[in-house]
Amino acid sequence: MTETELKFQVPPERVDAVRTDVHAGPDPVNTTRLQAAYFDTNDRVLASAGIALRLRREGTVWVQTVKAGTGDALVRLEHNAAREDETGNQVPALDLAAHDGTPAGKQLMRALRKRSTDELVCRYRTDIVRTWRRTATDGTVVEIAFDEGTIIAGDATTPVCELEFELIEGSQETLLDVARTWVAAHGLWLETRSKAGRGGLLERGSLVAPARTAATMQLPAGARVDEGRRAIVAECLQQISVNASQVASGAFADDHVHQLRVGLRRLRTASSLLPCDDDGLTHGATVLFRALGASRNQAAIAGPLGHQLSAAIKTAGLEYEVPTIAFDDATDPCTAVRDPASQAFLLDLITATLPTPSPGKQRSAAKQITRRLTRWHHAAVRDMTTFATLDDPARHRLRRRCKRLRYGVEFSRSLFGRKRVARYLAALEPVQQSLGEYNDICAAAEALRGINPMNPGIAFALGWLERQREVVADECAETISRFLNVAGDTAWTTAD
Repeated sequence: MTETELKFQVPPERVDAVRTDVHAGPDPVNTTRLQAAYFDTNDRVLASAGIALRLRREGTVWVQTVKAGTGDALVRLEHNAAREDETGNQVPALDLAAHDGTPAGKQLMRALRKRSTDELVCRYRTDIVRTWRRTATDGTVVEIAFDEGTIIAGDATTPVCELEFELIEGSQETLLDVARTWVAAHGLWLETRSKAGRGGLLERGSLVAPARTAATMQLPAGARVDEGRRAIVAECLQQISVNASQVASGAFADDHVHQLRVGLRRLRTASSLLPCDDDGLTHGATVLFRALGASRNQAAIAGPLGHQLSAAIKTAGLEYEVPTIAFDDATDPCTAVRDPASQAFLLDLITATLPTPSPGKQRSAAKQITRRLTRWHHAAVRDMTTFATLDDPARHRLRRRCKRLRYGVEFSRSLFGRKRVARYLAALEPVQQSLGEYNDICAAAEALRGINPMNPGIAFALGWLERQREVVADECAETISRFLNVAGDTAWTTAD
């Protein structure tokens, strides 16, 4: 079986209001204590495969459950096996055969065949009070469950305060509509981390999972435009939602903000690569992308360049105070992601991945993509050949074009000759990187000019940045030359 659900974190100030609303209405309300033990090997083979295996005491009965991902933001594989002969407080022994013949059980056994000689042991526990009710809307039944409790790993604990919406029957669109109502009313934010995932992190002494980077995707060769768009948007959703969830938790690293912005930019590229008549996602992605921009600049530009500038001042034998490179209007990333408009955008993004009726005969996605990539390639090459005469805004535009071109090729690389595309990307990525370094230097200089260019320390910094700008400009020219030699006039072919 599969489980279709959405989960959200509840702000502390809205806990009482959410609890009240769960009890409101004519639907019967139930409260159950759920005590679970999660199992894995010492080398954590299940966690690395995205699988959770638990024994949970539900009331007086133990239920053994295995869950596994499907690559869909809404759907997971799940199989429950009631252990009707086990009713005591003691956690019973595992019975893996209870999942035989099920899709989730097959994934479980496939992962365990790769394990070492380690046995499955309890790694962490949860103790949750669940208050839930079911509501019917337009033929769709949704279970609304409010979970309050604790995850325990040894002596470490972390609280749980989540609201889940599970589709019992009916349409996923209605499930999303129900969730939208609660998000708007209570300022909830999307939570992609499972209790098992959080427990695994807690066991290892952390609250922060690695940032989710872009994954290699396979676009079906015969896909039509709408099918291709959904596949690309679904991959963007994974990168965006996982990083947004970690940022919204308040415990995150700079790389989560960076990868979230990468995902948003990739989504904007997807909207240009395979456009549709009504694409409201671009606006939402752009607003959130810009809201996170100053925070990214502070981490990626101010820090590294500040260290280099400090070393340059020391090497010059000067005693200037190192100027602080600061970017105005730096919105707290957590606040930006939790914003109701950002959460509405995330729900719209999930909606965009749902299958929709075909609008009739459509163009081949491969043909549409080829036309767009060819146009983008020629526009980038045109700027590259005149790079020496371009001003800074034009060079920044070239950088954006290179990013768009790179993401477009990465989305569709399975449609073209593998070796040819690999050579193309290997030549393009250094161009994008060197142009990025150039843009960061320009942005840092602009930030310093806004302070006091007559200050000796700032004047030194501006001179140093200008010299760095010239060095990196030469590096840009070199990477561009290598790209032009490799790429030629044609960006790709359909076969090697």
